[in-house]
Amino acid sequence: MPLKDGDDALRVNWCELTVIRPDGNVVYKNSFTTNYLISDDTVAAIVLAGRTRWKVENENNNTLKTKGYNLEHNFGHGKQHLASFLATLNILSLLFHTVLELLDEKYKLLRSHLPTRKTFFDDLRALTRYLYFDSWDHLLTFMLDGLELHIPPNTS
Repeated sequence: MPLKDGDDALRVNWCELTVIRPDGNVVYKNSFTTNYLISDDTVAAIVLAGRTRWKVENENNNTLKTKGYNLEHNFGHGKQHLASFLATLNILSLLFHTVLELLDEKYKLLRSHLPTRKTFFDDLRALTRYLYFDSWDHLLTFMLDGLELHIPPNTS
């Protein structure tokens, strides 16, 4: 099918998925457009890839917008590249926090005892505004000690 009206329209393939409960309620409905050929053999893989891509984009964007990264507040600044630069910094910070969540036991323990990312960021902001820490490890140890949590060995 053509993607738009006109002779120069890009031709794409399209499929739709609707998941319905036994009681008749629609649980999920979406359509997918692709340049891959859709057949009985490929439709399941195309739908799975489309749902996975949507899930990744939605979860990442939701985290960046609502979990303390304030992504939506970066757009519209500057004349040329500032908005893109600020968005890139936000995405990089999410990447670093994800790596810390996987590799740093102190960070992981601290985050598991604070209710939200926003709380964690607010605590970091307040502490670093008024106190000096020699290192990231010193800051995390200070926070864990203040929450009276068992401090794991240095993993930073």
